[in-house]
Amino acid sequence: MNRIRDWSEFDPDAQRRRREDARAHAAALGPALNAFVDIVPPAPSGMVGPLNGLPYAAKDMFRTPTREPGCGFDTGVAFAIEGFCDPIARLSAADADLVGFTHMTELAYEPSGFNATRGRVRNPWNLAFVSGGSSSGSAAAVASGAVVAALGSDTGGSLRIPAHACGVTALKPSYGLVSTRGAMPLAPTLDTVGLLARSAKDLLLLQPFMESPSAAEAPRHAVVADDIVAECDPPIRRCLTDAVAAIESVGIAIERRPALIPVLEAVDHHALIVMQGESVREHRSRVDDAALAPALRRRLAKGLDISDEMLAASAAARDHLVGQFDAAVLADGGVFVLPVMPITTPTADRCDPASERFSARTLYALSRWTRFVNMLGVPAVAMPAGFDDNGMPVGVQIVGRAGTDLALLDLVRHVQAITTWHARVPHAVAHLLPEAALS
Repeated sequence: MNRIRDWSEFDPDAQRRRREDARAHAAALGPALNAFVDIVPPAPSGMVGPLNGLPYAAKDMFRTPTREPGCGFDTGVAFAIEGFCDPIARLSAADADLVGFTHMTELAYEPSGFNATRGRVRNPWNLAFVSGGSSSGSAAAVASGAVVAALGSDTGGSLRIPAHACGVTALKPSYGLVSTRGAMPLAPTLDTVGLLARSAKDLLLLQPFMESPSAAEAPRHAVVADDIVAECDPPIRRCLTDAVAAIESVGIAIERRPALIPVLEAVDHHALIVMQGESVREHRSRVDDAALAPALRRRLAKGLDISDEMLAASAAARDHLVGQFDAAVLADGGVFVLPVMPITTPTADRCDPASERFSARTLYALSRWTRFVNMLGVPAVAMPAGFDDNGMPVGVQIVGRAGTDLALLDLVRHVQAITTWHARVPHAVAHLLPEAALS
């Protein structure tokens, strides 16, 4: 069975050749996936840097000296974004090759990938299924082999949900570890900028150029909650079981807990208040914009019922919530392992408000177990963990204490060294993948 190779497996000559071919491959995928907003010319060549022309993409919400982002809308919509994107500047300075900017949901505020303005990004495993949001195009571009990595954002799961749906690996970093300067804000207390790539090995190549985290000890045990497992669709339970077995096989002890959903829901209560309250304060003028999709206007308007006092109280609760979560889940060098989503990836019509098959419950379930991570400000790595009964990828997330980003990535690297879930070729675009990417 074909697999997609990690970037670290390519020799320098092959990497340079792939840099030359990256834009053609991204353009070829355009009609099938709707992943790219713009494919940009290569930067002037100069001295070869440590990333040696590694092709990457960036979500269309990052401002650069030469480009104003669309943030999920057609050109001409103005956003008051301060400064220029630091991660793009740092990656480009290390000789990473910015191939293009990727589609996203409007305002980065929708978890399935639905976009009423520019159309949804289609899933490279099966075009009828959602790609996840809001970093939809970034995940699809990585999964399809158009780029090695992609920048995205995560305010309530916007990196991890598309990583699950598209079968790639994502790092939602510790809050404040990666600069959000030059990025469109949604809910600044929760906003993070992170990366998607096929594997943790590829993410570890780029992460030093994104941030300078302190070293952290390797996890000593992993916590799994029985009540969370019980609430999963059967294919999700099966994949979680396989992932936990792989984690245990690399030397991590597994601890079972009977009930942790109440802990997550206590955090999520504040996460929703902060997300809804801050998003409408950042984008208040758009609530009254008749050109905006009705579903997005309603989502924004929910925050109008949240008072300044209520919002401030929930934002200020972070330190207390972190202390409680550490004591209940992460004590003594632990990490928390749970599915990215309790449900299998849905078809697009289940998440389209105009469809007769639209399900608000399905839409809510996509981010049910991701938002709490943003409220706590801790890191999480989402990794592929198998496939559901429709042949669609399933993701598991590993959550750790703040500052343990690299330790989490290293754990996933060890798991991916003995598994192949992350290296499978997506069905719907297999015929479009360049031979150099396969082995």
